Amino acid sequence: MTEKSKVREITIIDEGGTFDVIMRRFTGERDFDFEGLTQLRRILSNGKAKLIYTIKKKNPGSIYGLAKMLGRDFKSVSDDVKLLEKFGFVDMIAEKSGKRERLRPILVVDSMHIHIKL
Repeated sequence: MTEKSKVREITIIDEGGTFDVIMRRFTGERDFDFEGLTQLRRILSNGKAKLIYTIKKKNPGSIYGLAKMLGRDFKSVSDDVKLLEKFGFVDMIAEKSGKRERLRPILVVDSMHIHIKL
């Protein structure tokens, strides 16, 4: 059995000179709406692209490990991961290591479609 592709769908609609953005968690499942491209620009930055690539290719065991791989401070990486989690690109999996629990970021989408309707 083949694994179903997990797609993030973003629709940008021109509404009287402004853009409305409709994001869907996975194709067909409406998640939430928000106005403007500011949030979309934050998600599609080069820093987020590098973060997503590192999660995909290097499979870090924690946010701390991800921060070390990227050579960035923990707080900024944690904030970026939380934003990507909010929009459904990343999930955090809790794993126990002795008495400690750490969160491991995993990529949950493998494709993103952006539609622009004018």
